[in-house]
Amino acid sequence: MENSGIVVSSCISQEDDSRYNMKQQASISQELLLEDQMRRKLKFFFMNPCEKFWARGRKPWKLVIQILKIAMVTIQLVFFGLSNQMVVAFKEENTVAFKHLFLKGYTDRMDDTYAVYTQMDVYDQIFFAIQQYVQLQNISVGNHAYENRGAKESTMAICQQFYKRGSIYPGNDTFDIDPEIESDCFYVDPMQPFDTRTLEDMKLNLTLDFHRLLTVELRFKLKAINLQTVRHHELPDCYDFTLTIIFDNKAHSGRIKISLDNDIAIRECKDWHVSGLIQKNTHYMMIFDAFVILTCSASLILCTRSVAKGIQLQREYVNFFLLHFKKEVSVTDQMAFVNGWYILIIVSDVLTVVGSVLKMEIQAKSLTSYDVCSILLGTSTMLVWLGVIRYLGFFQKYNLLILTLQAALPNVIRFCCCAAMIYLGYCFCGWIVLGPYHVKFRSLNMVSECLFSLINGDDMFATFAKMQQKSYLVWLFSRIYLYSFISLFIYMVLSLFIALITDTYETIKHYQQDGFPETELHTFMSECKDLPNSGRYRLEEETRKSLFCCCK
Repeated sequence: MENSGIVVSSCISQEDDSRYNMKQQASISQELLLEDQMRRKLKFFFMNPCEKFWARGRKPWKLVIQILKIAMVTIQLVFFGLSNQMVVAFKEENTVAFKHLFLKGYTDRMDDTYAVYTQMDVYDQIFFAIQQYVQLQNISVGNHAYENRGAKESTMAICQQFYKRGSIYPGNDTFDIDPEIESDCFYVDPMQPFDTRTLEDMKLNLTLDFHRLLTVELRFKLKAINLQTVRHHELPDCYDFTLTIIFDNKAHSGRIKISLDNDIAIRECKDWHVSGLIQKNTHYMMIFDAFVILTCSASLILCTRSVAKGIQLQREYVNFFLLHFKKEVSVTDQMAFVNGWYILIIVSDVLTVVGSVLKMEIQAKSLTSYDVCSILLGTSTMLVWLGVIRYLGFFQKYNLLILTLQAALPNVIRFCCCAAMIYLGYCFCGWIVLGPYHVKFRSLNMVSECLFSLINGDDMFATFAKMQQKSYLVWLFSRIYLYSFISLFIYMVLSLFIALITDTYETIKHYQQDGFPETELHTFMSECKDLPNSGRYRLEEETRKSLFCCCK
């Protein structure tokens, strides 16, 4: 009886062992199956559009939309650029016309040197501008007119700013001055009769104390309509010109600089009528802009969906690695799931949609934000063309530039930060020391532009030659300053910068020949040897659909 009990218990233990082994084998096979599925899912995610088409028959809609978008956005930008070019030309030509109309003796390209030196010349310039303003409609060849304010025309304001009190005696080296600034203005109505007597009355009303005088400003508004757009089948815009003629005597140096500032505002014309095909052409352009918005919206949805799927797969992979291998996924592997090219395309799509909406409003004459629209459309077009590089990167011969830029970028940023410290030091030093003696070092912005030109080898002789020799010490310092900067940045910093890019290029070229170093992510995926056209990447639903189609 005891032996039979032993036999029964041994049989039970053998059955338990076999069940345990079967469960263990089932769990191992299930785990291997999960690993295989994860590898296949990851490998499919990192395939290019052609490989995805072979793997699951998925159409490369994003690629098709990007190619279509390039053509549409570029055509849209060209049409807007031609229209904007007419706007810019109209602004510039009107500004030049106003300078010739209101500045006595003005000739082209004398903005920096246009000045007066005697009291009589100041009065002559002021009253010449007043006389031209009153007689504008009789002398101007443009369609300029005064601004209407109800039943009256807008007036010209002649304002002078001066110190409240001042007694200056340079011969005795003495002065007594109150720096508080006061203003005095009088106004000229263009509709009042203008003759020699009126001019004499104005001269009596305007008295300038040149010892206390800071500025004299003549402010007035004019209006015009840009009719040249009609020839290009576009509706004209109405323009408001706010003109300010400034006599600047702040330096009290004996030279009063004269400048004309033209602040331009584009407005919707209140009442207009144009015969012909302009309305139809405007509608066609707005329909085209609507197609651009739809195309960019589709691209935006598809790229946002791809980015969301990438983040979802990233979380799934991180959890899988932590559960099965008890490891944390590195930041580099996690960032591989975030496709920067898609983010670039998303930004370009948003800018294109907003810019296209603004363009439609401009064509409908509801808005006149040409500058904002040009920035949006220009930036979006640049990003669209940059986004195409992503698809060229799937080919090994075209991928070299992208990989080089991607690998060199961190080192380039660190190198530029170090070089910027030296560059800023030279900027501040040149501004404070050479500024009083060199026209290119008068402001920090001019110093930065001058030094950057020197790095590129531009305008070297002129920079050396324009240095004034009034102070031999400063002149000698300028030679040491310029020679040291050119030697340091051209022969050392710039050469090191080029060497940094060249070294990265050689490294990437070597990797393309011998293979890139693999991360844990690529090592994990490389164990999956299935080819894209093997049929192993198809989902169960897709397989059932294909079988059903075959049965039919």
